[in-house]
Amino acid sequence: MRYARDDFGAMKINQQEYGSLNPKAPPELSRFAFLIGEWRCDAKLKRGDGTWESLQATWGGRFILDGFVIADEYRMTTPAGELLVLGLNFRSYDAKNKSWNIRWLNALDGTWINPGSEELGGVRIDEKGITYSMKEPAASHAFTRATYTNISESHFTYRGEKSDDGKAWEEFIVIEACRGQT
Repeated sequence: MRYARDDFGAMKINQQEYGSLNPKAPPELSRFAFLIGEWRCDAKLKRGDGTWESLQATWGGRFILDGFVIADEYRMTTPAGELLVLGLNFRSYDAKNKSWNIRWLNALDGTWINPGSEELGGVRIDEKGITYSMKEPAASHAFTRATYTNISESHFTYRGEKSDDGKAWEEFIVIEACRGQT
């Protein structure tokens, strides 16, 4: 069993399978701990002609490197099963510089992206959610802004916006993630 409920009915992640935050790790790392576990995702992707396509995805996260880093894998497929996105994020927090280090490995083309770079505003966290921007080497647009909202124990929403100039943004993907075995 991957999940267990505590006396209050709250879902607990199996630490043996998904690891846990190291007590010596920067506490800021826990801001992305909502990703730990397995998520089923319904994704809507806006195509070039303006229509929205429904896609299926999975997202799975775990603590790695003795609980100092979060690794989360994302996989998105078409209804026919064609793999569109496959990659892995590595997330750590640099307490000395008070900054996030996030790297995305696109497994399909072998490229690395630096989401949340300080040059693009870094990672912004507030009561509404988490936002960061990245340069896009493989997409048809220059920048992507990622925003996580509606974060709870059993759900979160990811919104992707695209821009060619970093000023005017247009939503192109919405992912509704629900906790559950993938």
